[in-house]
Amino acid sequence: MKKSDILGLIEQAKQGSQSAYNVLLNLYWGDVYRFLHAKCKNDFIAEDITINSFSKAFEKLALYNEKYDFKSWILTIANNLYIDYLRAQNKEIESVQLEGKVLKGSSEFVSSPEDKLIQKQHLHELLSYIKQLKPQYREIIMLRYFQEYSYKEMADETGENLSSIKVRLMRAKKLLSKLILKGKKN
Repeated sequence: MKKSDILGLIEQAKQGSQSAYNVLLNLYWGDVYRFLHAKCKNDFIAEDITINSFSKAFEKLALYNEKYDFKSWILTIANNLYIDYLRAQNKEIESVQLEGKVLKGSSEFVSSPEDKLIQKQHLHELLSYIKQLKPQYREIIMLRYFQEYSYKEMADETGENLSSIKVRLMRAKKLLSKLILKGKKN
């Protein structure tokens, strides 16, 4: 696709065209996913960061500078999100090690009854936020994160195409995140 066509799609997406978002997502999904998978070697992490990359790119589309290649721009976003992911993982590992819950020779950690109760409470809280989502977003979150469906399985289950599933999941995660942040402020 020519650069002028890409710029036209970006302009349409800036004006809210869902089909332009879908075309951009389909055009660059494979590139972003392969880039991230080469870094992390994990399908689930690569998919998750790819979704977040498109979400962030579409959210910040007004900031896109046309003198740069869109693919380079979105790969830069993906790389930055991957670095953020690695930093978060290191903090979690350090936190667990500081609490002295790491078993020697294992990455598994021991859960005390209190830890299990806290995990249950967090899950209950998360489910209450998910219940506040519209049914179409609630369904996609449940399929992906609670039933661990692949994108293909979700498309088969709902009868939608893959790009629609990816966009809907991206929106559902964004809405869920807003609900959680709003709930923590109150």
